[in-house]
Amino acid sequence: MVIDLETTGGSANDCYITEIGAVKLQGGECLGTYQTLVDPGCAIPPQITIITGITQSMVMRAPRIETVLPSLIDFIGDAVVVGHNVRFDVSFVNAALVRDQRPRLANVTVDTLSLARRLIGPEVPNCKLGTLADRLRLCHRPSHRALDDALATGDLLHVLLERVGALGVTGLDDLVALPKMAGNAQAQKLRLTDKLPRAPGVYLFKGRNGEVLYVGKASNLRSRVRSYFSTDQRRKVAQLLREFHHIDHRVCRNGLEAAVLEIRLIHEHLPRFNSQGTRSAAYPYIKLTLGERFPRLSVVRQVRDDGGLYLGPVSSAKRARRVIEAIETAIPVRRCTKPSTKTCKGSTCTSAQLGVAACPCSGFTSEDDYRHVVEDLVEGLTVRPGTLLAPLEQRIGELAAEERYEEAADVRDRAEALSAILQRQRHFDRVRRAGHVRLRVGNAWAEFDDGLLSACGAIGDTPSLLAGGKGVPEDSNVHGPLAAPSRSQADELLCIAQWLDKNASRVELDAVTGVLAEPLPRLRSFAPAKP
Repeated sequence: MVIDLETTGGSANDCYITEIGAVKLQGGECLGTYQTLVDPGCAIPPQITIITGITQSMVMRAPRIETVLPSLIDFIGDAVVVGHNVRFDVSFVNAALVRDQRPRLANVTVDTLSLARRLIGPEVPNCKLGTLADRLRLCHRPSHRALDDALATGDLLHVLLERVGALGVTGLDDLVALPKMAGNAQAQKLRLTDKLPRAPGVYLFKGRNGEVLYVGKASNLRSRVRSYFSTDQRRKVAQLLREFHHIDHRVCRNGLEAAVLEIRLIHEHLPRFNSQGTRSAAYPYIKLTLGERFPRLSVVRQVRDDGGLYLGPVSSAKRARRVIEAIETAIPVRRCTKPSTKTCKGSTCTSAQLGVAACPCSGFTSEDDYRHVVEDLVEGLTVRPGTLLAPLEQRIGELAAEERYEEAADVRDRAEALSAILQRQRHFDRVRRAGHVRLRVGNAWAEFDDGLLSACGAIGDTPSLLAGGKGVPEDSNVHGPLAAPSRSQADELLCIAQWLDKNASRVELDAVTGVLAEPLPRLRSFAPAKP
């Protein structure tokens, strides 16, 4: 549907429509036209009358825009709206709709002005509609009257459509995105996207020697990959477009399969243009050393079968230390690194001297007393997070009351880091305790084994199999602590847990061999409120 307006000026905020012209086209054939003068409710400036020829007497008996809107919206329907500088025309229509308390237009728009600049800009002195009509010998000639200009714009659209095929435009999404790609230095590589399907999946940008530079997922592979050639001037994207020489892709049955496959391919290839997931091999863990007489917290790189309680993996050692600081603020767990012995040897550590930690080096902490500290800590990390978070919340309040706001903010950040890692651990454990799960969402189904995707597809189709490793055995305990997941599993477990949360209201469970539930109360967030 091609539209053109005549107005009293150039701003939709304080100017008004004087004439509307629209043409409905399909397959090159005109299905109907719409034309009406509109009383703007104000004087038409003389310079506008000189340009359009529309005088005050012509609109005196014309309907107001409030009367015209119902028939105009009905004529437009859900069609694609085309215009020469279509943003101008749509802005005036939307301004009128808002004033009449109606919803704005949600139609897809195509701008022939932007397309003309992209396709034939170098061939013409300018891309004004009158100039293009003369140079391209359009059947209709614009006259600054709405219907004439709309008919000429329709002719121009057909000429432009004949040219876009050479640039790989095969659908509406390509056509809408094309003007944004005009200034991209790598636009000649658009041909590499020609065979990409409009389907969900994963795409891989590859370098000259076949190395994987970047892995991404998309609900529409073709549209997403072509969007990299738009006006996005971020250094990372520009460098990626310069270096890639080939695009590989894998079609997936649904968005969940695409998300999981993306994670697995990132872990496999470690593309240097990906940031998330490529450093998983360096993710640390937080360990409570339950294997020694006076357990303490530490940041470790490996999970061992040594009786310790592990949290993680965590995204960085800095974040892991932040979590440990939060725990140590909430509970007097040992902080010194001296070997724990029955008798005190050497000097007392600073934390014990200050009375903020029950370190054995002080000589005043018995094994029985410290055992209660450790029991409270284990409960706080597994089933009673309030044991750790409540003291932090109280401390924040005390510092704020004393107007020590910087210290309060520091404790708040520690508390948020701890709350986030406990929530992440819950995500891991919830999906792993479920054992084997088969579920349906609409026409799609999926199977998980110990939290990892093993197969998925559409009902009635051949399943798409994904080799998912085992996280924990199906006969593992339901309530006790689970072994920390491997670094390669953690990102996928989190992805699946978040997907289940997002789609919980739509999921239909067919089979669960374990327990798929969240038995613990919701964790409090300490993140500062956004302004």
